[in-house]
Amino acid sequence: MSRTIGIISGNRRSDYLQGIDRQRPLAAVPFGGRYRLLDFALSSMVNSGLRTVGIITPSNYRPILDELGSGKEWQLDRKSGGLFILPGVNWGLAVWDKVFLLKDIAKNFEYLENDLSEYVLLCGCNQIFNIDFNEAIAFHEQNHADVTLIYKAIKKEEWQTLKGTILKMSPEGQVGGLMTGEETAGAYMELPFFIDMVVINRTLLMEVIQGYEAVEDADLLEAIFENKRMLSIFGFPFKGYFARIESINDFFKSNMDLLNYDVRNELFWGVNRVHTKSRDNPPTHYSDSALIRNSLVASGCNIQGALENCIVSRNVQVAGDTHIKNSIIMRRCNIDKNVILENVILDNYVVIHEGTILKGQGNTPVVINKRAVI
Repeated sequence: MSRTIGIISGNRRSDYLQGIDRQRPLAAVPFGGRYRLLDFALSSMVNSGLRTVGIITPSNYRPILDELGSGKEWQLDRKSGGLFILPGVNWGLAVWDKVFLLKDIAKNFEYLENDLSEYVLLCGCNQIFNIDFNEAIAFHEQNHADVTLIYKAIKKEEWQTLKGTILKMSPEGQVGGLMTGEETAGAYMELPFFIDMVVINRTLLMEVIQGYEAVEDADLLEAIFENKRMLSIFGFPFKGYFARIESINDFFKSNMDLLNYDVRNELFWGVNRVHTKSRDNPPTHYSDSALIRNSLVASGCNIQGALENCIVSRNVQVAGDTHIKNSIIMRRCNIDKNVILENVILDNYVVIHEGTILKGQGNTPVVINKRAVI
């Protein structure tokens, strides 16, 4: 994989996260009690042998820098290659089908020009997965492809709840275009859902960028299919766990998925680990009154109440006689005694006072934004 460099498209936002990404880029949204969304793409790239990775950032990039630092946790603090922070153009692009904006990549043309790698691997920033990209690169080489689009086969009813692109594929695995809504209504048991991962020849990507300089807000996928007659485009299937965070419901469900042993095992306990910024916290303290059921609790917490089906981040305080169920509690929240929370998301530094009751519905959790006092 030394012949491949990576680009993570982090210059994005969502209009459906109810404020969770208001003070941070989408790529830096916390996940699973100790990670940020970009950790998954970056870790998979590094675990697959990439030693040069660029992250395209929006103007409010400070949380991304805080997470990545020098790239030490990903072994990207290197003299040759390493981690590159690449400035984006249009801050906060909120269009789900424009993931790889060519103007973003063009602004960082030297990143491509100064490297001699054969291939570029591009990934979105808001997805949960753990993939070995070596298999996709080998597939790309074996088929002498110009472009390889990575997809996941999903059931037709799943696509009704997802935002994304369905590929039009031949039995040989070649991609001929994108399916229309009418075509997806046909007799397909499963649909090839594009999961915002692309392998492309580096020189081809540079040619595409130069050819679309005058096109406003052109996306890489659009450019590829406008020139499909001249290109060899293949699809590579990914069969593991995958989730995309576009809405607050996506965020809530994918966090709750971590309470499933099989999902946890696939994402975190395999050969390839998900790396994140190290924080030296003491172990969590559980008092005699604490009752924990099917929950993930990070380090540095003080738990005196009851947790059931919860994701709890670092340095959270939960007082006695408090009951929290089906909820996500982010970093440094302070929850007083005699509180009841159910189907709730608390962003960082939220304070919940004594006697408060907050209950959401399973599909519509209550969201309390950062530093709120209730």
